[in-house]
Amino acid sequence: MAKRSFPLARVYTLLEPGPVVLVTTAGRDGPDVMAMSWHTMLEFEPPLVGCVISNRDYSYGRIKRSRECVLNIPTVELAAQVVGCGNTTGAEVDKFARFGLTAKPAKKVAAPLIAECYASLECRVADTRAVNRYGFFVLEVVQAWVDPAVKAPQTIHHRGKGRFMVAGDEIRLPSKMK
Repeated sequence: MAKRSFPLARVYTLLEPGPVVLVTTAGRDGPDVMAMSWHTMLEFEPPLVGCVISNRDYSYGRIKRSRECVLNIPTVELAAQVVGCGNTTGAEVDKFARFGLTAKPAKKVAAPLIAECYASLECRVADTRAVNRYGFFVLEVVQAWVDPAVKAPQTIHHRGKGRFMVAGDEIRLPSKMK
């Protein structure tokens, strides 16, 4: 098989890091939600998540000020709402109302959980050293929630330019990890 050159501006479409999440924040003007695709696990105990949020995003300033947020993990049934949240700004729109999402109180942070998402991770900002340069926040998960009724969640994964894939087949291989 012969490979050919690939545009550097599209490399991100090859390295999809995980499911799209809905990031919720709290502020003086109420709760907000944004769609985010660029995150990665950094550590397991305590759980640390690295995520990229552009300084052009409304949520960037809210997270920088409050130093907390919730990462809500939707399933494919919420795909239209996820895209809607990604294509609008909370500076102009109440996304909870527009996209029919339900804010529920979190236990350890002011930002809300999204009831319709199968899992929610309450987070506090643990490290900001790369925020100004790269928009890279390190978050510590301080409380995790999951809906036990959802046995095989079909999460959505952003491939770029309006393309998504849905988590599908699962395989099991020998592993020493818990």
